[in-house]
Amino acid sequence: MASNPSVILSGFADEAANQKTPVQQFSAFAALGLQYYTIRFIDAGNGVKNVMNLTKTEINTIRHLENEYCLNVSSIGSPIGKLKLLDVDDGTHNKYIPFKKYLDKDVKKACDLAHAFETKLIRGFSFYHPRETNPTEHLPQVVDQLGQVAELCHRSDLIFGLELEANLVGQSGELLAEIHRQVNHPALVLIFDGANVVTLGYSADEVFQQYRAMKPGMGWLHIKDYRHPHPVKKTDHVDEEALKHFVPADMGHTGHEAILRDFRTLIPKLERKLKKRGVPGVFLDLEPHVKGGGQFGGFSGPDGLGVALRGLCRTLDYVGIDYHLRDFDDVKAARGF
Repeated sequence: MASNPSVILSGFADEAANQKTPVQQFSAFAALGLQYYTIRFIDAGNGVKNVMNLTKTEINTIRHLENEYCLNVSSIGSPIGKLKLLDVDDGTHNKYIPFKKYLDKDVKKACDLAHAFETKLIRGFSFYHPRETNPTEHLPQVVDQLGQVAELCHRSDLIFGLELEANLVGQSGELLAEIHRQVNHPALVLIFDGANVVTLGYSADEVFQQYRAMKPGMGWLHIKDYRHPHPVKKTDHVDEEALKHFVPADMGHTGHEAILRDFRTLIPKLERKLKKRGVPGVFLDLEPHVKGGGQFGGFSGPDGLGVALRGLCRTLDYVGIDYHLRDFDDVKAARGF
């Protein structure tokens, strides 16, 4: 009997920590049985910071604590690409930074952080187009800029993952797939996030089609779900700070069962591809937001993260995808037995 394909479970550890300290984050993840985490916001002794703003001393502190809790970083949860594409006043508070400066400073810093935390993966985005404009108008500029980001990552032997999210140029599976096709670079992959599609008013069948469009360029999945309390209409803009109805993966309108059942067939090929680039396997990265979400992050608490993990595990068990949580052998190995 053939064995099931297997994934590696990870998550945004800041979602599990009330004050974002590394001890809180790592204690929750270790207790839940997770061995990988995505680093995004963390308080390593000088207040809560985005990973992009950590000092060398803070990085060393975090790395030391990682070892204590037997954790590894799956990806850098950077905000790269979450800024304005053009320097125009469109009524938003999004920042604009000239791209050459951004590439040389911020993108390079993200690469340096990936090496510091010994991961091959950087999460990023596809830039904000001016409000009231069609995102397709801006594809040539986005393709050019993301091509340069991918090349810089490639030179550092890293992979840049482009997340599907509302309000950006890559706000749909079709648009992200087209960006990926035109950039055509081995260091650029796509990250599917079903809840980010649901918030735009799409049904589970339509979310599945968005996922299918992205399959040729898929790198890994973010796992969160959303359940609208009332019927909704499709929209091309979402007030991210007003989103309040995130739920575990087996309770929302994304249709994770169908998506993961299909993704199951992709895992072996994707795993081989990622391992050739030094990635340990195919990651499913929990970002559940079950106690709230916003433009630059979300929160679940240690209890909510646990509920979200169990919801994901139930779904994986049902569709026949294997995963590993810490067991007694892991505990013994950590103690040197």
